[in-house]
Amino acid sequence: MKSTSAAFSTLSAKNYLFSFLLSLIATISSWATTGKWTSKVTGGKIEYLSTESKKPIKDYNGNYLTVVYLKNLSVKKIGRNSIKKDVNWLLSKGYRVIELDYSKNSNAKALKINEDIIAINDSIAAGNFCGYKNCSQYKSYVLFEGYRIARDVSYCIDDPKVYNTPEQYTIGDSLHMDIIYPANPKVKVPTILSFSYSNSHAFYDSNKGMLTDAYKDQRVNLAYSFAGFNDSFLEGAPANGMAWAIADHPKYCPWGKGKPINGANDAYKSFQTNPDAAQKVKSAIRTLRFFSKQMGLSNKIGIYGFSRGSTAGSMAIGDKKVKELENAGFHIDISDDVQAAALGPGVFDYTIIYNTPDNGDKNLEQRCPWVWGKLDDNRKLWESMGSYYLIETKATAPTLFFYNTDDDPYYQEQITHLKDKLDYLGVPTFSLINYGKGHAIPQTSSSLNTLYSFFKEYLNTPK
Repeated sequence: MKSTSAAFSTLSAKNYLFSFLLSLIATISSWATTGKWTSKVTGGKIEYLSTESKKPIKDYNGNYLTVVYLKNLSVKKIGRNSIKKDVNWLLSKGYRVIELDYSKNSNAKALKINEDIIAINDSIAAGNFCGYKNCSQYKSYVLFEGYRIARDVSYCIDDPKVYNTPEQYTIGDSLHMDIIYPANPKVKVPTILSFSYSNSHAFYDSNKGMLTDAYKDQRVNLAYSFAGFNDSFLEGAPANGMAWAIADHPKYCPWGKGKPINGANDAYKSFQTNPDAAQKVKSAIRTLRFFSKQMGLSNKIGIYGFSRGSTAGSMAIGDKKVKELENAGFHIDISDDVQAAALGPGVFDYTIIYNTPDNGDKNLEQRCPWVWGKLDDNRKLWESMGSYYLIETKATAPTLFFYNTDDDPYYQEQITHLKDKLDYLGVPTFSLINYGKGHAIPQTSSSLNTLYSFFKEYLNTPK
């Protein structure tokens, strides 16, 4: 009887252990899945491993913050941590992590990898990536192995009185940036900073009777940025030995809105204003340089700007020191100089908008006088609104301009005007023209290589 009881206990223990293992397997499978994803880079299917965070973070719409993590690439891994350590760190921060395994495929390197970056962003924006329909469309990122992300880093406090919308917005929000950096890096790498061409802003929900976070932190809203323009430049920077950062556009307001106090509605339609914009740009650069030192990055910062992001970013290249612009925002004891800039179509000098009629800048022609008065009577004020005004000597940062000649004509006029001044001063300038069609960003390997090579030269990227 005693031996039978003992045998029964042993059997029960085995059954319990078996049940426990089944339960554990079921638990694991509920947050980690594998599958195949079709890669343009390899020309076939590659393995993916998707892992859910135990404490997932969701965006305002209830979708999961997602990191698509590219591993086993054919590029030099700058971060010295193991893949497992960095993935676990991302999971601990609340991200869903989808690891794409390239198995050292010879094509998994610059500049070919940019094709998959575009495909990933397009799929997430379309609402279906690796079977997931609930990846955040404005807080998801493509990261290279060895890289981490510092998300929502505050770089300046907005002044609600500048754009005055919505009227319920009276206490300034913090503007944020994301910094994507190699963890525990082998070498100190430079950073490319971009000001988003997707606007974040305060929003008053009349149904709820309150301000909400519905439109905060929209800097990587895929429909209006990376996916909308097939922009892979920033997220592809690690394959070229660089870190990158993207900041909220300094105009913290819906792009087609904004007005001065007691001014006309939508007076600031389609443009930003100084000193607000320049103060924020300079504060962002100082903030990035402050955190770059902590992250073990180099002191070199380059600017990459497109469209409204080019207008904002251009505020960084000039060498003229204006006290009102320098002594505002965060970390005023740190330099706001940049070492290079690649600027796409943007607006750099508002005083030339009347030079050519009907060339695409009608909103500026109509509304700028609403806020700054007539140009002939207030020329100095108008001049102070553009980056052209901040360029004084050849100490200005070397600049590469990129544009298509079939874009709105006023963009080419603005670029030519600014480039002429830089050339006159002896500032190194370069041009990338007709790499695509219309209001677009470089996508081909050759045009992207031109951009990356420019930054490598002037930011002294480690070989």
